[in-house]
Amino acid sequence: MIKFDRFTLSNGLTVIVHEDNSSPLVAMNILYKVGARDEDESKTGFAHLFEHLMFGGSINIPSYDEPLQMAGGENNAFTNNDITNYYLTIPSQNLETAFWLESDRMLSLAFTEKSLEVQRNVVVEEFKQRYLNQPYGDVWLALRPLAYKVHPYKWATIGKEIAHIEDATLEDVKSFFKKWYAPNNAILTLAGNCSLDTAKELCKKWFEPIPVSNTPIRNLPVEPKQTKLQTIEINKAVPNSNIYMVWHCCSRLDPEFYATDLLSDVLSRGKSSRFYQRLVKELKLFTDISAYMLGDLNKSLFMIEGKIINGISMEVAEKAILNELENSKIYISEEELQKVKNKVESSLVFSEMSLDSKALNLAYYELIGDANLVNEQIAKYQSINTEEIMAIAKEIFQPENCSILYYNSIK
Repeated sequence: MIKFDRFTLSNGLTVIVHEDNSSPLVAMNILYKVGARDEDESKTGFAHLFEHLMFGGSINIPSYDEPLQMAGGENNAFTNNDITNYYLTIPSQNLETAFWLESDRMLSLAFTEKSLEVQRNVVVEEFKQRYLNQPYGDVWLALRPLAYKVHPYKWATIGKEIAHIEDATLEDVKSFFKKWYAPNNAILTLAGNCSLDTAKELCKKWFEPIPVSNTPIRNLPVEPKQTKLQTIEINKAVPNSNIYMVWHCCSRLDPEFYATDLLSDVLSRGKSSRFYQRLVKELKLFTDISAYMLGDLNKSLFMIEGKIINGISMEVAEKAILNELENSKIYISEEELQKVKNKVESSLVFSEMSLDSKALNLAYYELIGDANLVNEQIAKYQSINTEEIMAIAKEIFQPENCSILYYNSIK
């Protein structure tokens, strides 16, 4: 059980405080409610670019990292399709340094051609290294537009193409910042050696003066129901042929999320899972195969990816996967369900051990409805029965709901 207090500043910033005096540290997490789904289709990759730009200095603080490191702190960030998240840990006696740094870049990020050029080059290089020049790096660049036709999940967080980043102007960047980076579009969490009174005092001093922004009301297009199987092939000099299969499924906010997540675990979590026992160990078709759901805030995808053993045909590999999916529709034992429930429970308990994980979890669950959901996850998973999981399998694993990427190894 994670105990916490919550309050909201006059400018709309939601603040959550989990006090833990057993640690000399405090973790601060600031979740901005903006991700790749909020971009213009002709200007993608901006949310991720901003993750980098936020470390380029603010008007009053030319270097973000230097004062934080001098105060004994460390930091990082990540972006996905739904959110952009910044986090740091710092000794409690230097906590005000974190407030000073984070509030200043929320209020007045330094926009200069030099900073934009530096970070733009970093992101372009990342695009090339991770997505274009790395084996299988372009999987999501191909799969997303195959599975999504209208929803902005059809492009990856890095962006649709390098040109969108290369062509980003200072005005584009300023406009994006003004739209989304504001106290009324953020959740701040503190976990560690910080009292509620201290949090309120520092928040009022550093964050409350930041003005409210006219953040747009999100009105994203709804992806229509897929009515036919979609396929695509990529032929490249990679070590193995891989198969990637995605099905449309529920969002993270839907009640059936928990049954869908457990279904993926039954299929592929650990060496006792169905995929490992049948497809890896017994039939020796794959060196590795996994199933997982993306868990996006809008209707999401259920993913299966398998690394096929050289000499096994794509057709044989695909048929074997589909056979296992059919089996999941008609029988799941109480024993295998309880086994994956236990693994989920241990993972959730483990995720509450570090302060930065607690801070992130509290922010994320507040985003999806209520921070107290962090304390209800185990019970929600444990309440799922085998019939619910088989029903989800029947609903999801329909041929017309599937998109497949055949990634063929050529020598």
